Amino acid sequence: MKFENEIEVFINDYVKDLNEGNASIFAGAGLSISAGYVNWSDLMTEIAQDLGLDIQLEKDLVSLAQFHVNENRTRSKLNRKILEEFTEATTETENHRIIARLPVSSVWTTNYDELIEKTFIKENKVVDVKYKNEQLLTTKPKRDIVIYKMHGDVNHPNDAILTKEQYEQYHKIHEPFINALTGELTTKTFLFIGFSFTDPNLDYVLSRLNFRFRESQRQHYCFVKKNILGDNQNLDQATFDYNVRRQTLAVNDLKRYGIKSLVVEKYSDITEILKEIEFRYKKKTVFISGSAEIYEPFERNEAIGFIHNLSKTLIQNDFRIVNGFGWGIGSSVINGSLEAIYNNPNKYSESQLILKPFPQFETGDKKLNVLWEEYRQKMISNCGISIFVFGNKKVAEEIVEANGVIREFEISSDKGIICLPIGLTKYAARTIFDIISNDPGKYYENPEIIIPVLAQLADINTSFSQALTIIDVLLKQLKK
Repeated sequence: MKFENEIEVFINDYVKDLNEGNASIFAGAGLSISAGYVNWSDLMTEIAQDLGLDIQLEKDLVSLAQFHVNENRTRSKLNRKILEEFTEATTETENHRIIARLPVSSVWTTNYDELIEKTFIKENKVVDVKYKNEQLLTTKPKRDIVIYKMHGDVNHPNDAILTKEQYEQYHKIHEPFINALTGELTTKTFLFIGFSFTDPNLDYVLSRLNFRFRESQRQHYCFVKKNILGDNQNLDQATFDYNVRRQTLAVNDLKRYGIKSLVVEKYSDITEILKEIEFRYKKKTVFISGSAEIYEPFERNEAIGFIHNLSKTLIQNDFRIVNGFGWGIGSSVINGSLEAIYNNPNKYSESQLILKPFPQFETGDKKLNVLWEEYRQKMISNCGISIFVFGNKKVAEEIVEANGVIREFEISSDKGIICLPIGLTKYAARTIFDIISNDPGKYYENPEIIIPVLAQLADINTSFSQALTIIDVLLKQLKK
């Protein structure tokens, strides 16, 4: 999908922040609404009826909640509505799933439901949820993500921030959350998702933010849907003109907080942007697939030297390497990667080398082949590029093609990962090149660019040093 220049720049900058560990998400009501939960108006409809008011005429829904408490001297009905509406079983959206796969360090939300944290758990991440002041004092061991639910949690409806009085007192009673959020907004890049300019939560959140560095504050981003004449919100020209004017004023007002608005034509564009962010982030992670009992037609030292230098080149190009410690391959991957890292520790990091040795014994009721399949699926799913080298093994004293390497190619292809076989190393790598050559359009968006390069890498007359140069140039193109 081709993006407008402003969104293209945002994607590149946000991916850089993801790679540096400085990216966060702020999720608003729109993210939950798209999953089937109610919006504020629906939540407060019955409350408005009890007060003899028309929800269609009410704009300040926070005050509406306060009116209900004032009249009844209790918020039990509000609590019941929260429990009824936000504990219903629903399925996460694609946006939830993408966010959960991204390496964001924290997620902030004003939503009460548990959909965000449950999605992260499905992605096998350790989640540390904070919705009370005292929870900020503790750290969950081995956590992958911190989720700050600054307006409370559905399981504790009586403490959920809902009434005007609670919002007015928030900066005093929940000052630790304000301080934590202010700190993160000055050190991380936030992407606000699911907020609209009619969402009362957004106004109250922004009203509590106090930036100390107004002239040099960090850039943040927010999605804004473009007004379209004739849609549900813009049925006539007068309404359209009014909404456009108001949106323009609101967008300019957000700039005070360092929030830049990214205009999308339709909500589905947000999903496409998130997919592109994930794709570009994953392109910096390379899976090296291969095994070698023999290295013919090359000398052993020559072959492992090539794998060593290949790994070194990947690290020097700022890629992360994932490897399953394949037989005859894994040690060279480690040595090459660590040489690059230790030669320049200020520029490269050990976190760029991710080793995933395959389990060697059955666990529970699962057979070893089942464990290996699950392992491959998880390992490869975190990558954007797969490189295939050699791919042979010994079976009953006979050298055969490594079916595990072929399977890793199949998984990579199914997941839309860019597959780069080094065909000159023969065996499975050559088979993979032949498969791709028969139907290149199935594997690449621009096969006319990649196939000639892969053909060079499959040519037995191409030396290893030439192959490294070719791979280096190709990787730099793929990073763009």
